[in-house]
Amino acid sequence: MEKATFGAGCFWRVEAAFRKVPGVVSTSVGYMGGHFEHPCYLDVLSRITGHAEVCQVKYDPERVSYEELLAIFWQIHDPTSLNRQGADRGEQYRSVIFCHTPQQATIAQQSKERLDRSGKYDKPIVTAIESASQYWLASEEHQQYLEKKQRRQTQSNQQIVSP
Repeated sequence: MEKATFGAGCFWRVEAAFRKVPGVVSTSVGYMGGHFEHPCYLDVLSRITGHAEVCQVKYDPERVSYEELLAIFWQIHDPTSLNRQGADRGEQYRSVIFCHTPQQATIAQQSKERLDRSGKYDKPIVTAIESASQYWLASEEHQQYLEKKQRRQTQSNQQIVSP
């Protein structure tokens, strides 16, 4: 198994996208790229830690390539938006690829340059490519958050319909 770590706005949405990919073995959400030990969600939200909200993906490279994961990363957010995705603003929502190996860094840089030259965007891509650093796991309530929320809504709707 290999690891990939991506920041592309709110980590709940990023994780939900990668969990659907065949070959992705597991996902988790947390924080990377900051200067604060053991950050929690409120620390990161307050913009004092320098961390990005990230999704860490463990994947089987026999079933899905790093290049394929990058293609999904580019599709699920606006890589031309600095420190912002939709209504979410702040450096914790920055577009960033944290590379775990020199090979990942090379592949990510080439992918970014290809996309930038493609003319898909009117503005330049601002996605940072950095070496992976300490990963701080977010609390359990944030793991697979959107799936949990959907389950709760389904259960609630079933209770309303049940006699």
